[in-house]
Amino acid sequence: MSPQDNAYEVMGLFENGHRIFEIISRYDDLLALEGKEGYEAGDTLALIAPFLVYHRITEKHVTEVSKKAMLVDGAKELISQLKETGWEVYIISTSYQQHAYNIGSQVSISPEKIHCTSFPLDSYIREFEGLDTTLIAEAEQEILELYPPINDMKVKMRLDRFFWNDMPKSPIGRVLFDMSVVGGARKVSAAERVAKEHDLDLKDIVVVGDSITDLKMLKAVNDEGGLAVAFNGNQYAIPEATIGLATTNMMDLMKILKPWKEGGREKAISSLSEYKEKKEPYIHVLVDRNDFQDIIDVHKKVRNMVRGRAAKLG
Repeated sequence: MSPQDNAYEVMGLFENGHRIFEIISRYDDLLALEGKEGYEAGDTLALIAPFLVYHRITEKHVTEVSKKAMLVDGAKELISQLKETGWEVYIISTSYQQHAYNIGSQVSISPEKIHCTSFPLDSYIREFEGLDTTLIAEAEQEILELYPPINDMKVKMRLDRFFWNDMPKSPIGRVLFDMSVVGGARKVSAAERVAKEHDLDLKDIVVVGDSITDLKMLKAVNDEGGLAVAFNGNQYAIPEATIGLATTNMMDLMKILKPWKEGGREKAISSLSEYKEKKEPYIHVLVDRNDFQDIIDVHKKVRNMVRGRAAKLG
């Protein structure tokens, strides 16, 4: 609903923070794709936490950055129209709580309907005041030598050592291991909880996602016969969705959601035959496809238009 990657922008509050984030974001992709035990896509937000503490980035900083976030065109109107027509709308977001709640307030979704990542950053800063942070300072310099993150092997080797060998030996490493980021399988759990609140199953709900953090949620809902929409999705999200929608205006989701409400998954799919795949909004039925590259290319083009520099993140 917002083009801003809040964590990326927060990291930009200190020198070279954006570059460090891009490298860690690529490392996050690598860990998620290899299936590291206990690791979920989106845990980038835990991996960057020690750096935020080191640079004394506060919860107020996170909130102030979030206040600069814009909404995707049509987002506010979409949520308003959905609520007016009887939909229950929830946010399931990897974002830090400060950002997720801000975006939710802009579209009139209350905190109790937002599942996101709790991050008591201020308490960590107080707790680790005065501790030796040489380990993090030195790691930053070595991480920057990996920029741009094009050599996956080097990124993996260096960051494996830092996060899973060095950090556990440091008191500040607790920041990393305490956090439970809402991404990957944790998004599936959140979707299941939402469905259960309304005595529904995953086959009865619609989920919308765009990135690797949404991959498992999209797949779970699609596999169960629900509706999974890849909205300006990347190469990880698109193959797991039921329908792909690439557009600069979020109100175009109604072209999919209205027939879903009238007749479920089959009606949603059959109603899309009238839309031309080569004209915005680009709508593609993804089930029973084997090759997604042409669709990925279309989504990438629109994703770049909507998300700007954040589009390159996994």
